[in-house]
Amino acid sequence: MAMPHQITHPIGPILLLDDVAGDRLSLSALFITAKGDTPPPIAWAAGTAAPVALARHAHATVWRMRFSLPADRTSSYHWDGTDYEVAGDLTGDLRLAYVSCNGEEVGDMLREGSERNAMWSRLREEHRRQPFALLLHGGDQVYADEVTQGHELSRDWPDRVPDDPSPEALVDLRHHLRERFFERYAILYAAPELAWLAARVPSLMQWDDHDICDGWGSLPRDRTESAVGQTLFAVARESFLLFQHGTVQDDLPARFGDPSGAHLGWGIHAPGLRILAPDLRSERTRRDIMGRPGWAMMDAEAERNVEGHTLLMSSVPLLGPRMSLLETLMVAIPRMQKYEDDLRDQWQSRSHRDEWRRMLALVRDMARRDGHNVTAISGEIHLATRAVMDLGNDLHLHQLVASGIAHRAPPKGWARFLGALASLGESPLPGHPIRIAPLPGQRTRYTAERNYLMLDRVSGSWRAQWDLELSGLTDPLPL
Repeated sequence: MAMPHQITHPIGPILLLDDVAGDRLSLSALFITAKGDTPPPIAWAAGTAAPVALARHAHATVWRMRFSLPADRTSSYHWDGTDYEVAGDLTGDLRLAYVSCNGEEVGDMLREGSERNAMWSRLREEHRRQPFALLLHGGDQVYADEVTQGHELSRDWPDRVPDDPSPEALVDLRHHLRERFFERYAILYAAPELAWLAARVPSLMQWDDHDICDGWGSLPRDRTESAVGQTLFAVARESFLLFQHGTVQDDLPARFGDPSGAHLGWGIHAPGLRILAPDLRSERTRRDIMGRPGWAMMDAEAERNVEGHTLLMSSVPLLGPRMSLLETLMVAIPRMQKYEDDLRDQWQSRSHRDEWRRMLALVRDMARRDGHNVTAISGEIHLATRAVMDLGNDLHLHQLVASGIAHRAPPKGWARFLGALASLGESPLPGHPIRIAPLPGQRTRYTAERNYLMLDRVSGSWRAQWDLELSGLTDPLPL
């Protein structure tokens, strides 16, 4: 998995969905070439797209080509001697895949590729068997926790930060971080298992903490608001826009809720389907998950008249056990306090309980307005699970958690502990109890295996199915 000394062949195409406009998919294709090289243009039935340089690095250039394909049938595009078929029909029966947690905190770039990407290989074979129209990435697409190493200003992050670094030192830190982020994204996108899929299935992505650093926004403010912390966030944000959305500041695709980028939440509206992905990191503090711009996007979506199903991509699970009990325990045990930011990341944290109720009430009102169930899909916890919240009027919020595609599972004892915590029950909105349940065919509420999720719409009805690394495919779950 180590970065080659030179990029001898272009990395890409990485296909990204900019928006759905009428009967067209607006697409970006991302490429990485060696410095001085230019990728050939893309051709499709209606024309050609020339490469545009988005970013230049020490030994490489990142390029984008924008084009469109039909949103009502399968089609293809051509690049560098290869035809790439895209199953882009969003109008009838539909198949989506969902992944999260594509890496690990320590030593991820040193892992052997076939072991690390085993579940990507299975997802690739599943696409060959029955193609996916979209690939949803729910957070932690890259584990950037080690990018701070190797520089004087950030080597002890977040335990210690310099008080007053010079402007010249911060410029040097920015260069260091920018190259380290680039290396990680380039390695991930060059992996053959992911690369084959990413060239044929348009991706939609939303970030979580490891795309910046572990616990971003839940760390103490004297860390995140320091000069080093702000430099780290700025470079992570630039890299997120570039490599996960194929864009740069002031050029956000139309699906983004705020063209200024104050938050990076977005929404897609296709026939009978809405996909919402609020940004739970850009505005996060130790007290707030989202700021005013992020909530404005969600409030506006709750007022929108929508026909069909809503998928809500919440990077951290929207439905979960009573984390306040665990927080109380950890505060009481000094050696456990280092995990406080992990719990504060959760909607269920006592620090975020009012905001959690606000989001759940918004989802309830959204479902009642549309007359359809809502499905929240999440990652983050390195386990697979599901939950249901009764919304009244025969409507439900389904929570589906698939995590992670590459992160190895935690011990089964941790899964059993969370299951025991979930057995205590939770009802943050009076009259709307939450029930955490096993996956189809599983005996425990949380499954400790690597996994990904598939979502199918057949004759207007939705169902979900997990692929678990050891247990295999679950039975389909009606939604």
